[in-house]
Amino acid sequence: MSSSRECLPCPAMSTLQSSHGFRFQILPFLWRPCPLTTTPTPPPYKNRLDPPFECRRHVVLVSPDIHWNTGNIGRTCLGTGSTLHLIKPLGFSLDSRWVKRAGLDYWQHVDLKIWDTFQRFLKTEAPETNEIFLYSKNGTKPFWSMPVMERMFLVFGSETKGLPPSILDTFSSAVYYIPITRHIRSLNLSSAVGIVLYETLRNFWNNQQEP
Repeated sequence: MSSSRECLPCPAMSTLQSSHGFRFQILPFLWRPCPLTTTPTPPPYKNRLDPPFECRRHVVLVSPDIHWNTGNIGRTCLGTGSTLHLIKPLGFSLDSRWVKRAGLDYWQHVDLKIWDTFQRFLKTEAPETNEIFLYSKNGTKPFWSMPVMERMFLVFGSETKGLPPSILDTFSSAVYYIPITRHIRSLNLSSAVGIVLYETLRNFWNNQQEP
């Protein structure tokens, strides 16, 4: 008899294979009689040098709706040394296991700031007007035309509504877009953040290397 910790073949998979053979080459799922254990937080990767990001980046999400997008963005922010700002209301609880799962075991290390309103964020962080960059599918300038700045606040709207008109109107000269084909409505929020964030770092790095 198998011990209680041994992984046994999934009964449903056995039925499928007996009916259809192995024509579909379905990966064998495992039936686990014991709960999965979590992996402890790994130590910093001591043999990996930090990239030369000698600039400050702030990612600002205004009322994000989807927890796993925020978790993925938090992980990207940690990987680039950026600060993540979340503007309420949020479409989920930060205690959600899905947020933490998307951010894996890095979420607790994210430089995270939460604000009740966008106005409170502006008053406290006090960014210069030329340090604020908004991103919308209705933007007027492609994102690769952004200027090279040492400190930048990259502002994104929610997955369903985008940025509020009040914010777009206030910073109307700083609204950028990511070019896409007509076959999709928009990019995933976490993908858009990654594209823009690394473009700003690339530009800064290239500018620093010029004689």
